[in-house]
Amino acid sequence: MMRKLLAFGFVGCVLAAALTPVVGGEVEPVSPPGTKGGKMVLVPAGVFGMGCSRNDRHCDRDERPYHKVHLDAYYVDVYEVTNAEHKQCSDAGACRKAKSYPDFDGADQPVVGVSWDDAVAYCKWAGKRLPTEAEWEKAARGESGRVYPWGNSWCGCSCAIQEDTRKQLYGCGRETTWPVGSVPKGASPYGAEDMAGNALEWVHDWFDKDYYKNAPRENPRGPEAGEVKIKKSGCFAHVRNYLRTSDRTTAKPESVSNSTSFRCVRSAPEHNPPTPTEE
Repeated sequence: MMRKLLAFGFVGCVLAAALTPVVGGEVEPVSPPGTKGGKMVLVPAGVFGMGCSRNDRHCDRDERPYHKVHLDAYYVDVYEVTNAEHKQCSDAGACRKAKSYPDFDGADQPVVGVSWDDAVAYCKWAGKRLPTEAEWEKAARGESGRVYPWGNSWCGCSCAIQEDTRKQLYGCGRETTWPVGSVPKGASPYGAEDMAGNALEWVHDWFDKDYYKNAPRENPRGPEAGEVKIKKSGCFAHVRNYLRTSDRTTAKPESVSNSTSFRCVRSAPEHNPPTPTEE
């Protein structure tokens, strides 16, 4: 796991609104009642495959075994939280100001320089919460077990903001993050964007390399305690191996870097199927 502890030399990497179908089978993002910040898309209740198998040559031990998980319905932010959105929270006195880095402070760039607690504070202010690792992964890959949010084949900088290996430059040549939503071709099955690359994303769970072996198969929330928290997505300084939907990166919850952001979720119990009753 040491390879996944990021240490970049430069700084360290009404009623519930209905979702209206639109052309292409997509859904229109909504702002659920009581929420602030970016719009969200619905991830329906159901089962998906989490982790990866030995058939994936990039699969690490902590990503195994591949297992089925059922999740209740929830909404997920379409994009990573931006600097402009986070500033609204800090201006309101509900969030600590993010650490500033040159070239990472554009209003539409994902906010970086935030700890795990900072991410929790923002999501709470926004009427949301941090996603569990399972919620993040399902939002990224859907129920078909995609390797990447857009599918199983790699498509480089047209789908994800990552290291441009041809030019050996971070951020597809920009050496920084891009404004959120810059590569819509890389969207997940539910319409969430930037779930591979651009910035890593904090999730709720503590890390345990063996957690998947005995994890609950319904709405898992990770170990009760630990030393490091999990990040998902990969970032602008990562190559394709780390942008897989099952990849797991870890860091101390108090750590901050120019490579880490987050997005929020909100439970959607109104979209869960009714529990069967015996007659």
